This record gives sequence, structure tokens and C-alpha cells, in this order.
Amino acid sequence: MLIFDADDTLWENNVLFERVIDDFLDWLAHPTMDKAQLRPILDDIERANIVTVGYGSKALLHNLRETFSHLYEREVSAEESRQIEELAVTLIDHRVELIEGVPDTLTELSTRHHLLMLTKGDTDEQQRKIDHSGLAHHFQSIHIVAEKDPDTYRQLAKELSLDVGNTWMIGNSPKSDILSSRAAGMNAVFIPNVHTWVLEEDELDPADEGVLHLERFTDLLKHF
Repeated sequence: MLIFDADDTLWENNVLFERVIDDFLDWLAHPTMDKAQLRPILDDIERANIVTVGYGSKALLHNLRETFSHLYEREVSAEESRQIEELAVTLIDHRVELIEGVPDTLTELSTRHHLLMLTKGDTDEQQRKIDHSGLAHHFQSIHIVAEKDPDTYRQLAKELSLDVGNTWMIGNSPKSDILSSRAAGMNAVFIPNVHTWVLEEDELDPADEGVLHLERFTDLLKHF
């Protein structure tokens, strides 16, 4: 059983968010702080709001508005809110950029393995990205969850009667994809993405033999 993360594993995601954030920090034109000083403030606001606003474009827009209010010590005007939304039009439209080699690799893997998709975020938003990706037919089932922690993987294994020892979670996020699935007893494949969200970064144990490290998605065909 191969379980695939979606954002930044099957298609680019965080790089789109990073472009919006970069444009937002330029748009802020803060009088005393540069972008390197502003970014940690936004990161802290995002970290604090995960439990209440979750993930995705709606969450980002909320966090951008809150960052503006925090820095300028006032509410965002209707016009400023509209301008912030214009910066994020790519995200709001749910445009999908597949990572190189994904369709062909999934096509071949599906001839010899059971494939699942496990993605977290806003249900409607993630479903729209899945629909636009054209990849849904490769997977026996698709699961959209609010969070990917060890309990999520344990619950999925219980619901689907998975043999965790023969189940592999494939993704780019050390925190959500690798460490959480390993804590639930699964194996994992780490395929790094240079644009992985900073809040998903974590340290991986290089001595953990249950984690396979690959350079690119197409390398899966050499191992499965």
C-alpha cells in the first residue's frame, strides 16, 4: 500500500503561497522593516492560527490581513482587503502545477500496488485541486483531513485494515508525512521539495531504516 501526500508531492503548492507572500511583503511597503524582518512576524501569526483557521488559501488570506493589522495597528480597509485578495488570485483559482513525472509514475505504480491519497487542508479547496489535477483515477481512495498527525494515520490504518508494516507514506513534509506516519508504525518515503513550508520542517533521523530518501518523484519506480 502506497499512500501519497498531495501538496508539494504530486503538485506544486507552497511555491505558489511563497509568491503571494513575497508580493504581499512588497505591497506592505513597511516604513521601517524590510522583508527579512517582516517574514518571521507572518510565520508566527500563521503558527498561532493553525488550530483556528487551518490551512489553505483562506487561511493565508486571514493571516495576511492579521499581519497587516498587527503591523499598522488598525483594521484592514475594504479596498486593502480587495488588493490582498488580488495578490492571491492564483491560489483562489486553485491552479495546479503537476510535479514532473507524476502522471506517468502513478500510472506505472498503480499496475502493481494499491495507491491512496492523504491530504490535509480545507475540504472544498483540496477537492478542487484534486479535480483540477486529473490524478484522482489513480487512487483507490482519497482522504482529506484537517491534520496529519500520528492519530490520523492510526485511524486511517484502522478504517482500511492496513498492514502498517507493508504501508508506505510518500511525501515532502518531515513533520506531517514522515515523522507522523513513522510514529504510527508505517514506513515512509521522503521526497524533499525546496519550497516546503517552513512550519512543516523538522529533523529526520538519518539512521531510521524505515525512511527511504529519494531525490525525485520518478525515483519511486526504482524501489516499488
